[in-house]
Amino acid sequence: MQMEIRAIRTEADYDWALAEIEPSFERQPAPGSPEADRFDVLAALIKVYEDEHHPIEAPDPVETIRAWMALRGLRQSDLATLFGSKSRASEVLNRKRPLTMEMVFKLSRDWGIPAEALIAPYDLAA
Repeated sequence: MQMEIRAIRTEADYDWALAEIEPSFERQPAPGSPEADRFDVLAALIKVYEDEHHPIEAPDPVETIRAWMALRGLRQSDLATLFGSKSRASEVLNRKRPLTMEMVFKLSRDWGIPAEALIAPYDLAA
């Protein structure tokens, strides 16, 4: 049995590829089977197409901190404790003060936020 695989060049091709691999999410093909190989090839093609046509930008450091806090039920007072100052925490969250390397280190060490998510440049409030 020949299984169709084709390049993904258009949104229609993309929709076709997604529909083709969707059943594999509910009923995973046996590893090493032709179906599993087909899934792997289609998934790779889909990723290339998505990276080029539907890129997802990483959040900036302040958005990362806010999301981390929301996911873990942390409040601004927790950030103030970490930074040692209520005003410093407020200024960072309101983009009035940039993160320092010491702040990045504390956020990474104590809260587990990956440092690489905190070191990207970002805009401060005017």
